Amino acid sequence: MHHQLLRYLDEVASQGSIRKAANVLNVSSSAVNRQILKLEEDFGIKLFSRIPEGIELTEAGRLVVEHCRNTIYDFKSMRAAIEDIRDLRSGHIVISTLDSLIFDFLPKVIATFSKEYPSISYSVKTAGLDDSLRRVAKNKADIGIGFSRWTHPDVRVMAEKPSPFGLIVPTNHPLASKPYVSLNDCVGFPLVRTTDARGRTSVIDQEPSVDLSSLSTIFYTNSLLMAKRAITEGLGIGLYTKIGFMQDIREKKLVFVPLAESVLKDYKISVFISSHKSPDTPTRLFMKLIEKNLRSVDFT
Repeated sequence: MHHQLLRYLDEVASQGSIRKAANVLNVSSSAVNRQILKLEEDFGIKLFSRIPEGIELTEAGRLVVEHCRNTIYDFKSMRAAIEDIRDLRSGHIVISTLDSLIFDFLPKVIATFSKEYPSISYSVKTAGLDDSLRRVAKNKADIGIGFSRWTHPDVRVMAEKPSPFGLIVPTNHPLASKPYVSLNDCVGFPLVRTTDARGRTSVIDQEPSVDLSSLSTIFYTNSLLMAKRAITEGLGIGLYTKIGFMQDIREKKLVFVPLAESVLKDYKISVFISSHKSPDTPTRLFMKLIEKNLRSVDFT
């Protein structure tokens, strides 16, 4: 059924009269009547009953008109969404993310999105997982990106990608050639760690089954860039996911060695939004692009 016929049926049902519907639609009564008679012939059943006051729907007619109204509603919603995309000229997206995503992954996503929507602006703030969850839950950020081993009742996960923890070492390190390592294998090699880990608030420190007491830390920093330099210079080794080190690994400056500990292999990177607010058009489109890029990369 085409759009014109949907409007005819909807209006006739609403008016209870072909003549009144034709007046509203600004067409002839005979044109509306012909369309209805043809449809009834196609279905092999009456859709309207003629009564002294006009016409009324039969049971079959009610089904058809319900379908028409749902289709018209969906069509209008689709058209509004297309117009939003076509007319997208301004907007601002606030992103709360792990700092490891700002070196390679997120800048590429923003660059791609900006080519199509150059007037959209962005605020990107790095935060730990708990902070990102809270920011999104309190509508202080439109999109959060972090690990998804924790849940929050006020956020909704939209996409996930496996991102296990492993060992980050220089290419000439004794552990670099191993197919995998355990934490016991790391004993005797000092760690490079983030500052918040010192306060036992890092992702690994929140795992009750992971014991790092046998490992020593030689260098703390609140900068992943500084941690990368320290590892590259041979100051220590790092326990991180591959995400923030993708370019260094591609350029063979560093090596990612998977960990044997199962609990640290189960992590996933997730994209989440508020569960109480529908994203606006710029946020929704940007989130779709993040999902697409997540599917195309391998963090394992």
